[in-house]
Amino acid sequence: MVSGWLVFILGCLGQLSALNVSITAEELKLEERLLRMLARLRLQEEFNTLLIYGDECVFHSLLRHLVTPTVVVSSGSTDFDWNFSSSTLILTCSPEADREENPVTLMKLQRTRRLICLKDKIPMETICYQYSLKEQHNVAIIQTNFDQSDIIYSCRFFQSPNHEEVHFFSDNPIYIENFRNMHGAEIRTVPDLLTPRTMMYRDQKTGEARIMGYLANVLTTYAEKVNAKVLIENATKIGVKKASVADILRGTREELLDIGTALASSLQVKNMDFISYPYLLTGYCLMIPVPAKLPYNQVYSMIVDPLVLSIIFVLFCVFSILIVYTQNLSWRNLTLANVLLNDKSLRGLLGQSFPFPSNPSKHLKLIIFVLCFASVMITTMYESYLQSYFTQPPSEPYIRSFRDIANFSIKVALSRMEANVLTSVNSTHFQEISKDHLLIYENWAEYLILRDSFNTSFIFPVSVDRWRCYEAQQELFTEPAFYLSDLCFNELMFFSLPVRQYLPYRHLFEDHMMRQHEFGLVVFWKSRSFYDMVQLGLASIKDYSQKRKSDGSLLLDDISWILKIYSVAIGLSILCFILEVTGCMKLWERLWRCRR
Repeated sequence: MVSGWLVFILGCLGQLSALNVSITAEELKLEERLLRMLARLRLQEEFNTLLIYGDECVFHSLLRHLVTPTVVVSSGSTDFDWNFSSSTLILTCSPEADREENPVTLMKLQRTRRLICLKDKIPMETICYQYSLKEQHNVAIIQTNFDQSDIIYSCRFFQSPNHEEVHFFSDNPIYIENFRNMHGAEIRTVPDLLTPRTMMYRDQKTGEARIMGYLANVLTTYAEKVNAKVLIENATKIGVKKASVADILRGTREELLDIGTALASSLQVKNMDFISYPYLLTGYCLMIPVPAKLPYNQVYSMIVDPLVLSIIFVLFCVFSILIVYTQNLSWRNLTLANVLLNDKSLRGLLGQSFPFPSNPSKHLKLIIFVLCFASVMITTMYESYLQSYFTQPPSEPYIRSFRDIANFSIKVALSRMEANVLTSVNSTHFQEISKDHLLIYENWAEYLILRDSFNTSFIFPVSVDRWRCYEAQQELFTEPAFYLSDLCFNELMFFSLPVRQYLPYRHLFEDHMMRQHEFGLVVFWKSRSFYDMVQLGLASIKDYSQKRKSDGSLLLDDISWILKIYSVAIGLSILCFILEVTGCMKLWERLWRCRR
């Protein structure tokens, strides 16, 4: 590979000498050395685009020998956004030539390697310091006598002096990743203190404030990896007493913080310059109270299905007709009263004994046998239902859609920030909820206290990740108080950490974050969230569920409907008996016959 480049360079030099004999030998030697320099840089890290800042200099004379696409910016700043997906090498004619002001281009080319040709004698410390102020650290400097000295000055951010002399023919790297070892530098952050993401505590040995949680751990482990220190700033630095996600986002935009220990959702932030690669992919759904169990006095009505009753009534009529016919093998006694008030058929279906005629026919025996079998099936079925429902009563109706919320007396409680975000994104599901069934809390802390108390008078929106902690906590309850419904405002929502726009080690932090996911550490931290909260005293193992009062036996109120129906039936029986005794029935029959 190197020999090929040498052949290419020598051929280019031969063409150069044939085309332009006015070029001095020193310039030819410098161009040769610069071409070899570019070949070495290409071997270390491939590039396929050159970007040259500044007026005419030695870098421009190299263009005739290269086939690499090149963009020349003589004014020092581009008028367009640098959105090329190619890898780039920046050549600068002087430290003052790079005056890039386009924020998109600065963001795109922040980590790009820079090679500066120094004409004047300027201290290397000053040049490296000026570039470090612009968060650009992959900087190498050569002088016009590079062909004689073969010395390359590479900027080193965490060293003193802040540069290092690298000989061209040595094996030392020209560019290094400065932020792989930050030498105890501070990473400024402010936590939002939303459990279980970030929880603050005091170290018992040092007394320093520290943070933990499945979000805070990714920042603390990164600081340990790159030999840095997490500096927990006071929330007053960003102008508030207790920081919210919006406050931390503002702090990173104003460059008061490096990385915010908070999670900003994709519904809140559209500009990816101020947030990291997504840390979580989750849903945003409703946490709904588990419906209460039906009272025991309604269990009797639950086991009675109109369709089943209709079938039983048809069977009763069929058995009554068959019994009346098979007794005399005649339709003579077939009347409406004998069918609807047949004593044998009614008592048989209820599983009770009834008088059996002497010397019955084979047909009557078969009908009675089928009637007894039907009674066993019906009574067994209802007995099973009754005992099952008494053991575990069915629940009241569930909320199946967002519009169903209007049919219940329960309200949806959420914070003002969540309401504003759902309104700004024009959520159709949020619009389906009636305003009368919304309770919006202006104070974020009060809202979280209400949600953490498992108040079953409200419905709460919650992320799926936060729900897992609630689910683990409810495992200690006698009965679960809430369940996660499939009513979601957004089933595919990204959560990212707020970061400073020109954070020089953003790529290292994002790589570390993805590795934590790859090795399953984030999943492990989430599974331990509730226990960490209990350890820090931020969660209780108290049973917040509403226990159902269960007595040792049924109460009178539990069989109220049965007693009412029984009372009505007894009243009708007594009335019929009185009418029969007083002879009113016979009088009614005479009047009916006379009328006919």
